[in-house]
Amino acid sequence: MLVLKFGGTSVGVAEHFLSAVGMVARAVPDDPVVVVSALAGVTNFLVEWCREPTRREAIEAEVVDRHRRLAAEVRLPIGLLDGALEVLIRDLRAIGRAEAPRRIEGEARDRVLAHGERLAAELLAAGLRAAGVEATAIFAGDVGLVTDDRFGAAHPLPEVPARLREGLGQRPRVPVVTGFTGATLDGRVTTLGRGGSDFSAALIGAALGADEIQIWTDTSGMLSADPRVVPEARVVPMLSFAEASELAYFGARVLHPKTLLPAIERQISVRVLNTARPEDAGSLIVSDATRDDSTWHVKSIAAKKGITAVTIVSTRMLLAHGFLARVFEVFARHHVVVDLVTTSEVSISVTVDDTARLDGAITELEGIGRVEVRRDLAVIAVVGDGAPRHTGLAGHLFTLVGGVGVPVEMISQGASRVNLSFVVAEKDADKIVRLLHRGLGLDVETGAVAGS
Repeated sequence: MLVLKFGGTSVGVAEHFLSAVGMVARAVPDDPVVVVSALAGVTNFLVEWCREPTRREAIEAEVVDRHRRLAAEVRLPIGLLDGALEVLIRDLRAIGRAEAPRRIEGEARDRVLAHGERLAAELLAAGLRAAGVEATAIFAGDVGLVTDDRFGAAHPLPEVPARLREGLGQRPRVPVVTGFTGATLDGRVTTLGRGGSDFSAALIGAALGADEIQIWTDTSGMLSADPRVVPEARVVPMLSFAEASELAYFGARVLHPKTLLPAIERQISVRVLNTARPEDAGSLIVSDATRDDSTWHVKSIAAKKGITAVTIVSTRMLLAHGFLARVFEVFARHHVVVDLVTTSEVSISVTVDDTARLDGAITELEGIGRVEVRRDLAVIAVVGDGAPRHTGLAGHLFTLVGGVGVPVEMISQGASRVNLSFVVAEKDADKIVRLLHRGLGLDVETGAVAGS
C-alpha cells in the first residue's frame, strides 16, 4: 500500500488540486491512504486569527471565502462545504467569546488551527468522489494518532502504531486523513508543529507497513541547495536516510525534520515529488543510497539561520571528569536543544536555534564558568555519504571560504560520515552556500534521476 501526502500548495491551487485527484485515482489499485495539509496560506490566517482579536471577523470571512473559491474553481457542487464551514464558524466564535480580547494560545489555538486540515480533507475527499473514487475525510485523532498534551508541538504516544492499525484497519476505499493534527487520550485536539503533516504521513505509513511514503510538494525532490539562494540547484535523485535527515534538520525545507524517523525504523522508502510536474521522478530516500560519484562525494549544501552559539570557558574543565555532564544537565533542565558541539581543554561551544528558554540556562551556566553568547549566526552543512572523510575536502572547503574573507566561528565534524558543519555569520550564509555549490561541483549533473 501507499501513503500519499499532499502539501498546502498541492491542494491550494486548482490546477494542482485536480492533479492530486488524478494521482490518487490512479493509485487506487495500490490501496492508498491520503494525508493532507491545510490549503496554502490558511494556517497563517488561523494563526493571525488567534493573535489579532480586532481582525477576527475579517480573517474568518477570508478563510471561508478561500475554501469556497477553490471549490468553485474545481467545479465541486455549490454548498458542498457548508456543513464543515458552519462548524468552523461556530467553533471560532465560541473560542473568540471565551478568550476575547486576549491572544489565543495552547489548547484553544490547536483547536483553531486544526480546522485548516479538516477543511482541506473535506475538499479533497469531495474532489475524489466527484472523480468517481470512494473517499472519506477522516480526522487523524479519531483513528489513533494520539499525542501528549504539549499543545502546539505535541508528541505521538508509544501506542500510536497499534491504534492507527486498529483505526485504519477497516478503512474506507480511500481515506483522506488530516495531517498535522492529533488528539490526546481524552479527545482534546492537538497539533504536531508546523510542517507536521509530513510527520503524520510517516507515522501512518510506518504503522500500516506501507511500501512507500510519497511526499507531494511544490519542488521535484530534495535539491543540492535552496533554489532561492542557488537558482541552478538541481534535484538529488537518491539519498540515504542519514543524508536526508541531516538536510531536513539543517535547513532543507522540503521535509519536516521528524518525517524520516518512523520510516527509518520500518525501513520504508520515502519519495519526494512535485504535484505540478508529476512526470518528474523526484528524490528517492532509502536506507542505504549509493555514494555520489563526484570528486568530493557531496550531494547538497544546507544552511540553518537564526543560530546562537554559547561558549562556556572554565579552567576547572582541564583534566576534570563530569564537566560536560554538568553543562548538558543544565541544557536538559531548561529544555534547550543543542545542535553542534565542539570542545577544547578549557571550553565547550554549542549552537542553539530555539532561544526561548536559553536565558535561564545561561544564568545557571554562569555558575560553572564564563559564558560567551554570539547571535545572528548560521550553520552551513555539507552533506554526502563519505564526504566528511574524503581526503582534501576540508582543506578545499575552508580554502574557498577563506578566499572570500569569511571567518569561520565554529567547526563540527566528529564521527559523522555524512555531514561536515561549520558556523558563519548569518549575513554571509547565502554567499557561502553559493560559493560551495560551485566550488564543490554541485552545479554539474553527475547521474540519472532515480527510478522506481
